[in-house]
Amino acid sequence: MAEKSEPGQVTSAESPAPPPLPRALADPVPLIATGTALWFVAFAVLLVLRTAFDTGQWVWVWTTLCGGVLGLMGWSIIMWQRRASRRGSRTAQQGDGL
Repeated sequence: MAEKSEPGQVTSAESPAPPPLPRALADPVPLIATGTALWFVAFAVLLVLRTAFDTGQWVWVWTTLCGGVLGLMGWSIIMWQRRASRRGSRTAQQGDGL
C-alpha cells in the first residue's frame, strides 16, 4: 500500500540523498585544537592580568584552565576512538572514514 502524502510534502522516495560533507567540515580535530588553544591563551592572559594588576577574582583564571584541560580530554577521546575504529574494534564508534 502506497503512502499518502499531503500536497507540498516530499516523501523519502522522492528526495535525493544529501551530498557528503567535505572532509574539512567533517573533521572535528582542527576545531577542537583551535578551541583548546584559545582556552589556554585566555588562561595565560588572565593569569598575567590577575597577577600584574591584582584585579578581579581567580574564578575566571580557573575557568579558562578547566576549559583547556577539558579540551585536551575531548581531543584525547576522539583520537582514542579513531585508533579503535582503524584497528577494527567492535565497540568503536564509526564515522565517515575520518
